[in-house]
Amino acid sequence: MSDLLYAEEEEALRAAVRDLLTDHCDAAGVIARTESDAPHDLALWKSLAGAMGLAGLLIPEELDGQGATHRETAVVLEELGRVVALVPYLTSAVVATEALLECGADDLLSRLASATVIGALAVALNVPAGGTHRTVRVENGGLHGELTGIADAAVADILLVPADDGGLYAVDAAAVTIVPQVSLDLTRPLATVVLEGAPAGCSARPDPPCAAPCGPAPDCSPRNNSGWPNGR
Repeated sequence: MSDLLYAEEEEALRAAVRDLLTDHCDAAGVIARTESDAPHDLALWKSLAGAMGLAGLLIPEELDGQGATHRETAVVLEELGRVVALVPYLTSAVVATEALLECGADDLLSRLASATVIGALAVALNVPAGGTHRTVRVENGGLHGELTGIADAAVADILLVPADDGGLYAVDAAAVTIVPQVSLDLTRPLATVVLEGAPAGCSARPDPPCAAPCGPAPDCSPRNNSGWPNGR
């Protein structure tokens, strides 16, 4: 039963995150952001991801991360959800990170951990477990296609794009066109990602497919089978 309760260290993390959010996420400010053309709070993200090191919470210490578990991540997500913080934590520090951990994509994981880039998996969040997600076409070394409903694509630096050849490609966001979409949930900014020949030089094709930062396909044997908690 004690395993269901948060430990003292986890509650200390909660308190630290809550203190930071108290200074940044008043209700009126959050509402104003959701109604603006730039809803993401990148100043808050910089504090969370960089100053507190939370971007690398799930990333091993040898890759400049914190080497923590999903319990600590759940604490952060609970606090972010409590105040509806408009930061790309779920998409970058959890979903994109989990995809890269499955691949051993060490270089890109180190960049995520250091908060120098924001990552986003270019798969719509409304795809059910076991469902079919959209892919793009690989042609002459480039990626072609359109992916809709991609959370936090507007602030991502790296997009992890699934392709019809079974690869998951790490694509520079500057090489694609990102068009904001109107979302029913204004606290979760969505966008359409349009690829018209974006370079497809970084991928891996294991079973299941996963991503690589560049160069030869890495060892993509799974490192864990855990899912991720819901939250911001």
